[in-house]
Amino acid sequence: MDVRMDTAKQRQGKLIEILEKVSPGTELREAIDRILRVHSGALVVVGGITELRHIMSGGFKINIEFSAPRLFELAKMDGAVILSDDLKSIHFANVHLVPDASIPTHEAGMRHRTAERVARGHGNAFVIAISEKMNTVSIYVGDDHFTLENIPLVLAKADQALQTLSRYRARLDKEYGHLNTLEIEGMVMLRDVIKVVQRNEMVTRIADEVRFQVSELGKDGRLASLQLNELMAGVEESQKLLIKDYLIQRDGRDSASIARELETLTGDEFMDDLTVARALGFRSSIELMNKLVRTRGYRVLSMIPRVPSSVIDRVVARFDNLKNIMTASPALLDEVDGVGERRAHAIKEGLDRISEEKA
Repeated sequence: MDVRMDTAKQRQGKLIEILEKVSPGTELREAIDRILRVHSGALVVVGGITELRHIMSGGFKINIEFSAPRLFELAKMDGAVILSDDLKSIHFANVHLVPDASIPTHEAGMRHRTAERVARGHGNAFVIAISEKMNTVSIYVGDDHFTLENIPLVLAKADQALQTLSRYRARLDKEYGHLNTLEIEGMVMLRDVIKVVQRNEMVTRIADEVRFQVSELGKDGRLASLQLNELMAGVEESQKLLIKDYLIQRDGRDSASIARELETLTGDEFMDDLTVARALGFRSSIELMNKLVRTRGYRVLSMIPRVPSSVIDRVVARFDNLKNIMTASPALLDEVDGVGERRAHAIKEGLDRISEEKA
């Protein structure tokens, strides 16, 4: 597995977690907005006091309960304010921070240079630097840095991203519909499978970007969050079942591990057919792209109501592929443990219905 992209996903998850802490509706965001309204500046560090103590100089210890008005008043002093990592307490105020000067920084102003160095030197903390002159809010997390944008602008960006996601989701549904037809007819080529895997992953990655924007909106992003969840319903599960249908099982890899591997691919890598084919366990060959492949039937069987995944697993284990399952009689299906006569007829009728819909 490619650690670089796995790390990138973890970093994005951490950034989203921090964005939610400074999103509209939170006590911390209320304090930030108050500071901005009076065109003042501030340096706020959120993290464990034990980790930060060695770079702290001067200031005074207060250990009081955190609130927006208190942070607003304490930020009027020149030094930094230190908050607990759970945002329940204000530990110190008016602190002079002395981070390692050898830590590289791209910032020019003293406050922002300090903020970047503190964040880079203390991975479990994040730093908020509010510029008095620019009236902007910069947040530093490890090596990452982003600027909070005004809510109307973020809402506009989120709305545009949701429209893009909606178009991609509609195209993905069409791709799955076409694949269903090919699977019923037994005419699936490896290239067809890879195309849907790529489209599915593309939708997932667009959704990750939208999720980042929605997290910045906080309470103002509830509608966007609902839209995002609706658009992404079933996408992850469909991808796992698709992989399960076609993977070549080697080295003990299952569909979940292959799905994680696909997530680690860069944009260029996951759009390369041969790279995706290798991830699925196939040999990398241009000629192989046009090879007919058989679906095991997990995804199609999951489209039949009231058939548990455990039963689907046993049916596929018994008949090996969708073609054999479709030609099996209800009596043969009934022989599979956990199926039973009623469910056997439901499976047979469900497959016939799907076949007729795709005809």
